[in-house]
Amino acid sequence: MAFPSHRLVFALFLSVLNLQGAALSLDEAIALLKAQNLEIKAAALDAKNAHNDLRIAQGYNFGSLDFTQTALRSNDAGNVFGFKLSSRQATFGDFGFSEFLAPMGQALLGANAQALTPASIQGMNSILAIQPKDLNYPGYQNYFQSKLTYMLPIYTGGKLSGYSKIAREMEKIKQLDATKVTAEKIYETRKSYYDMALLQHSLEQMTVIQKNMEKLHAKTKEMVAEGYAKKVDLLEIEAKKANVDRMVLEMGSNKKLLLHYISFLLNQKTDEIAIPKDDNAITTADEASVMSNNTDLKKASHGLAVRSSMVDVAMAPFLPTLGVFGEASSANDTLMRNMHAHAAYTVGAKLSWNLFNGAVDAHNFEKARIDRLKTATEVEMAKKGIALQYDKLHTEIENLDEQIVSLEKERALATEITKNYEGRYHEHLVSMSDLIIKQSNEIEKIMTLQSVKNQRNERIFALEKLNYGVNQ
Repeated sequence: MAFPSHRLVFALFLSVLNLQGAALSLDEAIALLKAQNLEIKAAALDAKNAHNDLRIAQGYNFGSLDFTQTALRSNDAGNVFGFKLSSRQATFGDFGFSEFLAPMGQALLGANAQALTPASIQGMNSILAIQPKDLNYPGYQNYFQSKLTYMLPIYTGGKLSGYSKIAREMEKIKQLDATKVTAEKIYETRKSYYDMALLQHSLEQMTVIQKNMEKLHAKTKEMVAEGYAKKVDLLEIEAKKANVDRMVLEMGSNKKLLLHYISFLLNQKTDEIAIPKDDNAITTADEASVMSNNTDLKKASHGLAVRSSMVDVAMAPFLPTLGVFGEASSANDTLMRNMHAHAAYTVGAKLSWNLFNGAVDAHNFEKARIDRLKTATEVEMAKKGIALQYDKLHTEIENLDEQIVSLEKERALATEITKNYEGRYHEHLVSMSDLIIKQSNEIEKIMTLQSVKNQRNERIFALEKLNYGVNQ
């Protein structure tokens, strides 16, 4: 009985906790993701199957052993005679000696009775012209042959070893593909968690504004009733309140959508997550780490190794090939009877060397060599491209960090200004339109700050993806 892995057991334990209503932390979600995400499972199976391709390529080095059982019945003269020879059952009678011996005996008696004459010689020649019926018209013959054949390639010009190297590199590439898919899904999970944190923080701020507007709406109603405010002021605050309510509702809907997406990633229903306390993601990935860990660069390196092995394979047709074989067989007119007495053995070797084929091999070799040079160039281009992406992301993150610092101050100022205008409105020092403008400015700053923080987190996660090879 096979026992589940520790990671799967842990994932199932987390799944049970989640079903019981516990908020799922980011680390727990990533553990579940690795164990349950369907794309990660599919990529892992591809990597596992690539190992079988390697074993297949290596298996050809050990040759092949075949067993053949033949069962025939024929009255064809050639077949019958061949069957008897193969099964070591041929007799002189199979050569037609019954038709030859009787006339031959009479001729010899005549030759003894008298000296050989041209007529007696002619008579003996006519005997040789007699067709042996036993040989030409044999009866039906059964033939059962059991044969064991082993063929082993000794030298193939480096073709088999080249294919084994290619399969080994392809296995590594598939493993890197699996790592890349896992990194991509972790990126999407982390981004979803931090998007949820941004939404939650923005929602909290919008909820404060919503409550303030409800208080302002109630106060304005009293002021209209007392004649200290106009009805249009009430309409303005109601319209703005409806807009804020709509934005709060939209944020709540986006939270539900994020939970649905997290459920899809984890391949299980998720109703509640533990939101990160800080909505600003951080990363420790530097340029040296990216250039060392990037999966695409590693894949490119293995791809170059594949191209080098393909050059070796293209060189193989210029060299001879050598193989050996051994064969053991036993044949009889009855299946599996007295096999040892009718056994036969054959061993041999074969050397093959193509000397000319219209320069096809030369062009294939040149094509493989050029492909290797092209791949080497592409590897260098990939390195420069990854370095450029790192510089671009790092610069954008620095710029967005500065924007966030500035926007935080602007949002705090906008909040204080709105509070100030609410008080001044109650004292009839400013109009409702002035207050609504300040509230709109505060909401705009909140939404702008959320957008910039979201952009920054995207760049942070993109940098982490770059560190594992998931390029933008």
